[in-house]
Parts: sequence; structure tokens; C-alpha cells
Amino acid sequence: MARTIQSLERAAAILRLLAGGERRLGLSDVASSLGLAKGTAHGILRTLQQEGFVEQDPASGRYQLGAELLRLGNSYLDVHELRARALVWTDDLARSSGESVYLGVFHQPGVLIIHHVFRPDDSRQVLEVGAMQPLHSSALGKVLSAYDPVAHSEVTEGERESFTARTTTGAAEFEAVLDLTRARGWASDVEETWEGVAALAAPIHDRRRMPVGAVGITGAVERLCEGGELRPELVAAVRDCARAVSRDLGAGRF
Repeated sequence: MARTIQSLERAAAILRLLAGGERRLGLSDVASSLGLAKGTAHGILRTLQQEGFVEQDPASGRYQLGAELLRLGNSYLDVHELRARALVWTDDLARSSGESVYLGVFHQPGVLIIHHVFRPDDSRQVLEVGAMQPLHSSALGKVLSAYDPVAHSEVTEGERESFTARTTTGAAEFEAVLDLTRARGWASDVEETWEGVAALAAPIHDRRRMPVGAVGITGAVERLCEGGELRPELVAAVRDCARAVSRDLGAGRF
């Protein structure tokens, strides 16, 4: 069995202790409750305080949970709310398009797949929840790079690897791709990440009109494209799905 890191275990125990019972606890309370020496407890509390996970009341010297935990918790809830709101709509998109559907969020340094609906046929498929896609070449990544300022900074400041002969890597050319994405409201990936594979995606916004994710479909080029262009009915279906999820998140009409 893998060995655990004692300092992390103790830090987790302190956070759990502060999360329950009294609102604020002093150093002696924390040390005695967990059977720790005061010096050890103080060192862990000080580190947690520096990282924003714990706050110390200047008047009493007592400790309580910090704002950074709230931020992380909200991020966790946002991702899970996004997935919950998208379940029905992504299932509908898979049925109407006949293709695999992916729901992704920005997660440095790429796109984290948080939901994957299989293509509705009898082919063998692998669940890709937890997989990462690149920001600069995937349809999901382009959408997030176009609408999320943090994702945009990440992709423009980092290295853009050439996966195929079609991958856009130049700075000016890539900015033009993002301008086009914003202008039409969706992004494409036609053999830019994988040979023979095409994808398209559209942004999802929350009640604050902030981009919180992207939804898209992926499949063989010959199924998604016609005459060298992505089929317009598939583009419309993906955009309708993105709008529906956005509305469920409180974004109103887009």
C-alpha cells in the first residue's frame, strides 16, 4: 500500500476540525483535539493561512476556514452544476447528430473532459471523462480560448504543438481563428488534432454571462463534413445545445 504524507493528513484533519463544531478555534484547542504538539499545529496552521485555506482573527488569535476553500468549493460546484444541467441536452445532441458528444472546461494547460456521451451505435468506444484536449487545436479548446481570458492567455503564451499538417501554430494565424470563432459563435477542428477526425463546439455561459465550458461533437470527417465544410445542420444542433445549457444555467437568451 502506498505511504501517506503525515503533514498532509494533519492539515486535512485541521481543516475538518475547523469545518465542524465551533466557528473558531484557538491553537491549544486544535493541538489538543488532534493530539498534536503546539509547535506542529502552529506550523501547519501558519502554512494553511499563507495559502488562504485558514484565516486568523487578529483580536482573539483564533482560527477559522479561509476564503480560498470557498473559492475552490464554488469551482467544484460550478463544474458539477454544469454537468448536471447538460445531461439531458447532451443526450439529445448525441441522438440527433449520431455522434459522440463532449463537455469540456478549461483546466490548465488544456481542456478537461467532464462528460462524454457515446455515439449512439454499436461501435466499441472508450469513455474519455477525465481526458485532456489541447486548447489550440481542438474545437472545445478554441471555443474556450476565444471566450475565456485566462484560457486565451494560457494558449497564446504557451507553445502550440503541431499535431497534423493542418494544425494552426502561428500567433497571428491563431488569433485570426479565435476572431472567427467569436464572430460565428462556434469553433471547428477538421483534422487539426487527429487525422481523419473532425469536431465542432460552441460556448456555454452562466448566469453572469461568463464562459464556463464548451460542448461539441466529434466524429469521422466523412460524416461531419460535406464538400470540405462542416454540415450546417450539425453546427446548428451543437449551437442549440450550448444555448439550451446556458439558459438552464441562467444565462438567458444568446
